[in-house]
Amino acid sequence: MQITDAIADMLTRIRNAGTAGHATVTIPSSNIKKAIAQILLEEGYISRFECAEDDKQGLIKVSLKYAARKSVIKGIKRISKPGLRVYVDKENLPNVLGGLGVAIVSTSKGIMTDKKARNLGVGGEVIAYVW
Repeated sequence: MQITDAIADMLTRIRNAGTAGHATVTIPSSNIKKAIAQILLEEGYISRFECAEDDKQGLIKVSLKYAARKSVIKGIKRISKPGLRVYVDKENLPNVLGGLGVAIVSTSKGIMTDKKARNLGVGGEVIAYVW
């Protein structure tokens, strides 16, 4: 199956698995998806992830995190889409829910959170918001 926006597919799979109460979700692998999963792990939105090889491109198995039977991820939204890319400079980096959420930004120094991009003084493409 051809997927136009692989990152949106990843975020949708995580959102749907959290809503349905699944413990894990499997996502086709890519380097950008691994970087996004690493950010979700570092920020405490997922409990762990592991990469597995198959005969195709590989898989990422994400273990979701729950608190009081509700997903830790309250919302996850794709911002920059293939039809409309959203770029920001270092002065206009987004602040999700007054700092309670995280913006995932693709910069010239790699994929990172808005806080880290602010500290490094770089802007880039806003990939997604997570809260």
